[in-house]
Amino acid sequence: MSTPTPGREPRPDFLKVRLRVGPNFTNVRGVISDLGLHTVCQEARCPNIYECWQDRAATFLILGAICTRNCAYCAVQSGRPAPADLDEPRRVAEAVAAFGLEYVVVTSVTRDDLADGGAAIFADTIRAIRARVPGCRVEVLVPDFAGNMAAVDVVMAAQPDVFNHNIETVQRLFRVARPKGSYERSLDVLSHAARWRPSGGSGDGTGMVPVKSGFMVGLGESDEEIAAVLADLRQAGVTSVTIGQYLQPTRRHLPVTKYYTPAEFDRLRELALGMGFAHVEAGPLVRSSYHARRQFYHTAAADGHPSDDLATAMPVGGEILAVPRQNDDTHGESEP
Repeated sequence: MSTPTPGREPRPDFLKVRLRVGPNFTNVRGVISDLGLHTVCQEARCPNIYECWQDRAATFLILGAICTRNCAYCAVQSGRPAPADLDEPRRVAEAVAAFGLEYVVVTSVTRDDLADGGAAIFADTIRAIRARVPGCRVEVLVPDFAGNMAAVDVVMAAQPDVFNHNIETVQRLFRVARPKGSYERSLDVLSHAARWRPSGGSGDGTGMVPVKSGFMVGLGESDEEIAAVLADLRQAGVTSVTIGQYLQPTRRHLPVTKYYTPAEFDRLRELALGMGFAHVEAGPLVRSSYHARRQFYHTAAADGHPSDDLATAMPVGGEILAVPRQNDDTHGESEP
């Protein structure tokens, strides 16, 4: 692995993003603004916003843009949020229809002020998208719901196509990065979702919905700690994982201790695949929702679901993405 890089040094060339402000980017921005919606692309300062919006892809941020927590790595504004907007699911569905999406990611701020953490709005959004755009696959990236497994049940009962909750960092650094969270609680949420059955919550460990998680590197973790968090995620039933570079949003946030090279991310990807994950996205700019559609189909192929016609070319935004078969060793593009 490379030597640590102080956070104040310039970012390496492989972390520089090319500006792509084309007609699709402008259209996506306009639709989101007109419908009064938020995206994690904007609120979390995602470096891939130009690429994704130009390809007519966006990760919707529901339950407002104000988070009740103040994590030391996150650019999303914290404070006292407004009441939940019950019309928001309908507007998200309208945006999905306007973009012509066949796969959508829905995430949220953490809403500790709500009894269910916003689980009902997640469920309503899934149902609204399915009603407005039949056949659209929906991935949810949820908070920990303060450990309320009944809230997890509400989301799972709406039958998302993928359930995602990010572990974010290794166990030793968790309280530093997420002081109001809990490493064990996040694993419990993932494990509960992985074992969930429609007939009454957790079952025999063979859940129906693929479970996904992700974490950042560059916060001071060791190689052994990375291996440990991967092992914990597999033990919890996670089948797909994303690994990306932490990028310090402002001077108030945790500093970057190291910039991992693309070659190092390749080695992390091989490590994770060797531990049994069905799909791994690892790279300097990888984020949990980046190329999420491809991640879903890779995972489905590895799980042996040929009914989705996984070997055919499938449209993603303005390009055609060839989805490899299970034995294809193609590396994914990157983003944290």
